[in-house]
Amino acid sequence: MLTIHHLENSRSQRVLWLLEELGLEYRIKRYQRDKKTMLAPPELKKIHPLGKSPVIVDKTGSGRHTIAETGAIVEYLVERCADGRLAPAAGSDERLRYTYWLHYAEGSIMPVLLLKLIFSRLSKPPMPLPLRPVAALIAAGVMRQFIDPRISESLSFMEAELEKSDWFAGEQFSAADVMLSFPLEGAAARNGLNGYPKLADFLARIHARPAYQKALQRGGPYALIS
Repeated sequence: MLTIHHLENSRSQRVLWLLEELGLEYRIKRYQRDKKTMLAPPELKKIHPLGKSPVIVDKTGSGRHTIAETGAIVEYLVERCADGRLAPAAGSDERLRYTYWLHYAEGSIMPVLLLKLIFSRLSKPPMPLPLRPVAALIAAGVMRQFIDPRISESLSFMEAELEKSDWFAGEQFSAADVMLSFPLEGAAARNGLNGYPKLADFLARIHARPAYQKALQRGGPYALIS
């Protein structure tokens, strides 16, 4: 039996969605963020030393496997449970694209989106009140000169990719699209996707998928798309 340790409004929503796309049976252990810090609760450290989500625990006849990191979880589920679904054939050009985009989500676009989030909060509590104007100037400069151009560059690159095919790995929906959902939802929530019609259409199409809707029902409120 698979158990997913699911933190509200987090990357683990993608894993719920993937589990629904694959039609797998699973249990959910839900965790709430600290209302002040917005961090995961300490209970998650009982599951994995870093105390982050998602984490899945797979108890099988051969033992117990605890897997963290969204990309590693996605690869584990696709390799072991998908029966050839949601990944192009090994050795194909589409498989190369699939592998690239599977890792692009966390390796390229998420770091700059996280920087955007951090610097947007730099001038707010717990920053001391006298330092907030200076912090605001520093944050605005970094976002203007570095972060926002990198985000625009990434979104333009992804927009161009969807002009080649319906999905990121080709004409078939794949787990790479699942991985890319979270950064694109984050970009849409914080920046909007005006000027990126292909990316906006991508989000509309994945949000309409029955498995996505079922994952929302099982996982609970998901603020990134509210």
